[in-house]
Amino acid sequence: MTPRDRVLCTLRGGQADRVPYDLTHCSNGLGGFNRAAARLFRQRTGSDNPDKYFGVERDVAWVQLQDTKLDLAERYASYHQLPAHLTYCPDEEHQTAATYSLLEWGVALVPGSNVAYDYFIPPARMVDTDSLAEIEQYPLPDFDAAYRYAHLDMELTSIRARELASVAFMAMTIFETAWQIRGLERLVTDMITGEDSAACLLDRITELSACRARKFAAAGVDVIHIGDDIGMQDRMLMSPATWRTWLKPRLARVIAAAREVNPNVVFFYHSDGFIEPVIPELSEIGINALNPLQPECMDPAVIKQRYGDRLAFWGSVGIQDTLPFGTPEQVAAEVKLRIETVGKGGGLYLSPTHVIAPEVPYENLFAFVQAAQRYGRYA
Repeated sequence: MTPRDRVLCTLRGGQADRVPYDLTHCSNGLGGFNRAAARLFRQRTGSDNPDKYFGVERDVAWVQLQDTKLDLAERYASYHQLPAHLTYCPDEEHQTAATYSLLEWGVALVPGSNVAYDYFIPPARMVDTDSLAEIEQYPLPDFDAAYRYAHLDMELTSIRARELASVAFMAMTIFETAWQIRGLERLVTDMITGEDSAACLLDRITELSACRARKFAAAGVDVIHIGDDIGMQDRMLMSPATWRTWLKPRLARVIAAAREVNPNVVFFYHSDGFIEPVIPELSEIGINALNPLQPECMDPAVIKQRYGDRLAFWGSVGIQDTLPFGTPEQVAAEVKLRIETVGKGGGLYLSPTHVIAPEVPYENLFAFVQAAQRYGRYA
């Protein structure tokens, strides 16, 4: 079975020859390590290739858009009122707590002392305005520009030649992007009060996300990764009713847009935290697999038992407890348990539930990989 066949079989709920797995969550290379952990890995190993270092048998390759050619600082200059001590620095290697960079959506990102303490500054004019016209005219990324996708034919040809599954990254699909632009408190208030401004911003973002999904699907990408964090540790960030009103139909539009051009494209949905009340409805709108299935928030074996007939699962090995603070033996035991429960009958793509932090001992990462290889073969 080729890696591509293995991944597609698994994410469609089937049983492949073995459980596909990775260490890097939702990216290639060191993108699966947070900023401090990636720096530490380079220093300790002299490598930029954790797959090779830890012995990972890679099954997927991630694809994204080409970088924008727009001048973000100029494009969003009039929308921010940033503290005087912050200096614009688009180069990630030289960012400090006294600098900020700009996301494509015009949101300022300020590095913290650790990546866990990075924070967003929404465009001030967007937060302060009550004008629907202002929200209608707010400049959004050029995701409809042909040059953003010009590399895909060559990149996907290379991925297919290696017999890997191609996965397009589109997380922060609607809600997270909207609150980063509008500010979380203001956006949620707009949603609760039924303001037209909330519908306008969410619709504009949805249309751009649908455009990206359609273009990825048309190019022949195998899997599209969408999602928004809507869960906290023990409850949802919003009520299920609010999610059904504001986000469910818009996510459905994104999925439908891609499947209009490629009915076979696979979707997996990411949300950290507890989201069980809406899991059946994610399947209803066309999601094939759920990520990351945080064991600290939802019991993976129970979720598999309840929803494994309609969903596959990507993740399931905790990064809050076992990987950073467990022993190698405990890591191996958790991997074995996940394969025996969530992986029973197929439908499990095994990975950490988020990026690797500096606290994770390398012995635990070796233990994860070795256990996945030892226990992940189907008879």
